[in-house]
Amino acid sequence: MRQLAPLFGVSKSAADRIIDHLGPMLALQPRKRFAKDAVLIVDGTLVPTRDHTIAERSKNYRYSTNHQVVVDADTRMVVVVGPPLSGNRNDCKAWAESGAKAAVGKTLTIADGGYPGTGLVTPHRRERGQSDLPAWKEEHNRSHKKVRARVEHVFARMKTWKILRDRRLKGDGVHHAMLSIARMHNLTLAG
Repeated sequence: MRQLAPLFGVSKSAADRIIDHLGPMLALQPRKRFAKDAVLIVDGTLVPTRDHTIAERSKNYRYSTNHQVVVDADTRMVVVVGPPLSGNRNDCKAWAESGAKAAVGKTLTIADGGYPGTGLVTPHRRERGQSDLPAWKEEHNRSHKKVRARVEHVFARMKTWKILRDRRLKGDGVHHAMLSIARMHNLTLAG
């Protein structure tokens, strides 16, 4: 606030009030419907935070929240950001609990191997006792990786925003920040 206030010629408290007012307006609005031929990609990302009421120690030993993010495979735009769950929640449970599954509905959705048994398109795995996958399954896994890499690129762009690395967000602040950054990401893609 100390840096923003002089830029616009207002006080720090006025800058804070304006941001509190505009923050929810900038947030990503969830879609109600998707095109019939739409392909979506889902993955979870960890956002570190100091608020221990919504965060838990995750696999990287920091207190984090798990956000399920759904991206359109063609446009690379973020279409759904689930509310934060504790960072130690695995992706297949977070998919259902965050409401991302309900928001996507029956649209074709691609995911990584962390979503077994969820009905999503995941890579093929070897069966017990099987040494190699058949060639067609290997080819399918290769194309699956290329498409799914798009969601990782979106995460890389979203996490360049300092607000997600600052860790001072509390309560709904983490969710509002993720929604706002998703909206800003979409605006930059739209041109």
